[in-house]
Amino acid sequence: NYEYFNVGTGKGSSVLEIINAFEKVNNLKLNYKIVGRREGDITAAFADTTIANNELGWKTEISLEEALESSWKWQQQQK
Repeated sequence: NYEYFNVGTGKGSSVLEIINAFEKVNNLKLNYKIVGRREGDITAAFADTTIANNELGWKTEISLEEALESSWKWQQQQK
């Protein structure tokens, strides 16, 4: 048997907010283009972290910015 849990900050972020945060903390400029919504695109998606919090006693201890900075540093070490 398996159980699946949504983990995260519990605060939603748009794709553009994540791009901007990544660029800021890593001092990089990403190449992206804002275009119209594609057929079938959803307007929003949210993950509820309540079960992970209650069942695992897990809550994030770092901010989105810290996570983006840490993951980029890890990625750079994989070269």
